[in-house]
Amino acid sequence: MMEMRKLGAQGLEVSALGLGCMGMSEFYAGRDEAESIATIDRALDLGVTFLDTADMYGVGANEELVGRVVRQRREWVVVASKFGNVRGADGSYQGINGRPDYVRSACDASLKRLGLDVIDLYYQHRVDPNVAIEETVGAMAELVQAGKVKYLGLSEAAPATIRRAHAVHPISALQTEYSLWSRDPEAEILPTLRELGIGFVPYSPLGRGFLTGQFKSAADIPEDDYRRNAPRFQGAAFDSNLELVRAIETMANNKGCTPAQLALAWVLAQGLDVVPIPGTKRRTYLEDNLGALNVTLSAADLARIDEILPPGAAEGTRYAAPQMASLNL
Repeated sequence: MMEMRKLGAQGLEVSALGLGCMGMSEFYAGRDEAESIATIDRALDLGVTFLDTADMYGVGANEELVGRVVRQRREWVVVASKFGNVRGADGSYQGINGRPDYVRSACDASLKRLGLDVIDLYYQHRVDPNVAIEETVGAMAELVQAGKVKYLGLSEAAPATIRRAHAVHPISALQTEYSLWSRDPEAEILPTLRELGIGFVPYSPLGRGFLTGQFKSAADIPEDDYRRNAPRFQGAAFDSNLELVRAIETMANNKGCTPAQLALAWVLAQGLDVVPIPGTKRRTYLEDNLGALNVTLSAADLARIDEILPPGAAEGTRYAAPQMASLNL
């Protein structure tokens, strides 16, 4: 049986591991729609109930893809989507929008692409620095009252913003990057969430694939893959981070699991209010990731991992400077 975890105090319950669907439509190389659909179906067969998409992924194409699969098995699947990162029809990035009228129109557009009557968990993808969070969440709360959305979430929001949002309408989940090489949320974000009773959904829990050990040199990253421009995947930072991964690989070998399983088991061990959403577009990686649920880390294991990868160990920022400016607002 799949382990289930609660996100927030409003009744949302999901599988302990979710599935991030972004890479099926954009950003990562090697996409194959038939395999992506087979991966979502396989995830549902194996008890994964929590699928993560957003209106910006593939400029709406990812919601359409997820919707095609989910509509056949709707009764127990939790679909999370997001608004706020505005894209043009040509894929151009047009900034962040948290205005109430945009919240309403974005939700309607997502529901249409998904082919659903309601979005289970609706996140503000990035905080709009030009719109008071109370206004944005107020509009999101109206969507709940209208029956278009069940639960509300935020992504990459700062503690003070989370508090202000939660005072307007209960927030069930916060989504932020968190993994063995991105441990920043431990300082202020996680304590704030636990004080308020909000669940935590780490994205990129495998460090955008780096923690799986699949990249041995920068040349292993395909030309059309956005990781080629990510600071942690470049030059001296890549080499430094590779040393950290080698240590994780050694520990995984000693435990009889894969590096990906070890990295995910570590995230899962951070609390029953933590539900990571590793993304993959292939069934083989999906099944490997789910094996993390069978990996038990002892106190000694966790202490050893802390020695190898303490907070701040990774070389390079999470994103390039323009994207970093939109985080933790």
